[in-house]
Parts: sequence; C-alpha cells; structure tokens
Amino acid sequence: MFRYIVKRILSMIPTALIISIMLFAFSKAMPGDPIQAMMPQGTAMTKEQEAQMYKNLSERYGLDKSYPEQYVRWLGRTLQGDLGESLRVKKPVTDHLREPLRNTIYLNIGSTIISFLLSILIGIRSATHRGGVFDRTFQTLTLIGMSIPIFFIGLLLIYIFAFKLGWLPPNGMPRENTFGQWVRYLTLPTIALTVGSLASLSRYVRNSMLDALNQDYIRTARSKGLKEKTVIYSHAFRNALIPVVTALTWAVLGMFSGSAITERIFAYRGIGNELITAVISQDYNVILALSMFYALLTLLGNLIMDIAYALVDPRVKLEA
Repeated sequence: MFRYIVKRILSMIPTALIISIMLFAFSKAMPGDPIQAMMPQGTAMTKEQEAQMYKNLSERYGLDKSYPEQYVRWLGRTLQGDLGESLRVKKPVTDHLREPLRNTIYLNIGSTIISFLLSILIGIRSATHRGGVFDRTFQTLTLIGMSIPIFFIGLLLIYIFAFKLGWLPPNGMPRENTFGQWVRYLTLPTIALTVGSLASLSRYVRNSMLDALNQDYIRTARSKGLKEKTVIYSHAFRNALIPVVTALTWAVLGMFSGSAITERIFAYRGIGNELITAVISQDYNVILALSMFYALLTLLGNLIMDIAYALVDPRVKLEA
C-alpha cells in the first residue's frame, strides 16, 4: 500500500500543476484591477501622483511583469508558504485565513460527527425494519430534509430559537473565548449543517444495508444460526460501509473547506464566508489561495477514498 500511496501522490503533482495554471488564468480574467483596489480613495492627488503610486504598487506586487513571469513568481512563493497579501485587510493571506480555518473546523467537526453517528443508527434500523413505522417516518423526514434548502433551515432556526424563544444568539462570533460561549454560538449553525448532511447520509446507509442484507453470504450466515446482531453488525454493516465511505470522506474534507451558505447566514467567520467576502471585494490573493486549497483537498479526497475502500473491504486491492 505504501508504494501505491507514493505513486498516487507523484501522479497528483502534474494534475495540481495544471489546476494551478488554470486557477491563475481565471483569477487574471476576473473583472477589476487589484492595484486600483489598493489605491487610497478620497485623497487629493494629481494624475501624475496617482500614476506614480499605481506604478509603485505594480512593481511592489510584481503585477508589472508578464503573466507567465507572474505565475512562476506566484508558484514559487506558494510552495514556500507565502500566499501573498490580502488586498482587503492589508495582511498576509496565511495570517488572515488562520482564524477562519480554525473556526470552520470547530463548526464542521461537530456536525460531521453527529450526522455520521445518527445516520448509522437511523440507516441500520430503517434497513432492518424495512416498511415499518420507523422506516416510513424517517424516509419521509429525510426526503423533506434533502428538499429544503440549507439557507431556509438556517433562517427557520434563527426565527424560532433566537427571535421567538430567545434561547440562542441569532448570528455572529462568540464574544468570549469560553466553552459556554462557543456552544451558544455554534448550536444553531451546527443543527443546520447536521440536518442537511444527515438526510442524505442516512439514506446512503439504509440503501447500502438493504443491498448487503440481500446478499447470499447473509443468508448463509443466518442459516448457520448466528445471532441477528452478529449478522447485521459483523457481516452486513462492514460491506454496507463501502459506498458510505465516499460520502463520509467528503464530509470530513468539508470540515476544512467550509460551509459558505451556512456561515454567511449566521455571520460566522469561517473560511467559506471569507471566500464569499473575498469575491465581493475582489480580494484576488485570498480567492486564489482558497481555490487552490479546495482543489488540493479534492485530489487528497480521492486518494483517501481509495485507501478507505481497501481498509473497509479486503477484496479491494491497491496495486502500485
């Protein structure tokens, strides 16, 4: 497996290089002028002074060079961990995004764990009691959860628990860096994210379990007199996990990529919200850094899924 992982990582390098070229080209094709955005507004300067300042800023950030030279310089800085400077807040991108990334992980790790555990319990029980009251009830609820947009769920939670009941804050960040404050501010966005992911993930588990329970080896295990719990959890569940691995992998990687809509609704300073703000304010360095970050997460996700398939199902062999 080690040789396979090394080979896959090496094969990802040219893919990442091509993606970086495309993202850099797209960023340059975006409307607007980053140098013009950095120019001070409302100051009394002559046209000569403005032209000189524009020239100085262009030279400082290397934007007076040709596009190929700009790309090489950007790639070299990126490989050294220098993602440039945020045009909006006038600070290094790495420093600017450190706190939003941490906040996003705080928000998504809770919803991911809760939705995964609940989906396992609901999916297994629905599959083993197919057609029963429990199964029909949750099939209806999950269908509703998948149909309702996440922003509507968030607004509904804010209306009920913040405005009507006054139990929780409607949005924003914790005013104090204490566990109690974080719980209060994270509760509503966590519920919104959990409802959205739980609906689809529980249906994944149910359908996978139904498929596994209809296999010949399950009938053989039952005919040998094994306990039903052993048949379900030791034989059927492990094989049912194979298609669920895909959804779970992207859910885990989603902890790092952020949940832009949810973070925007709850005014939560996460990495998804920062991306939307960067697009609106034409903060090119932040947009480019986050886009490249998401692309690398996608490449990493495919590798993790292949490894997870081999761990879950011994029949899957990874060949170098």
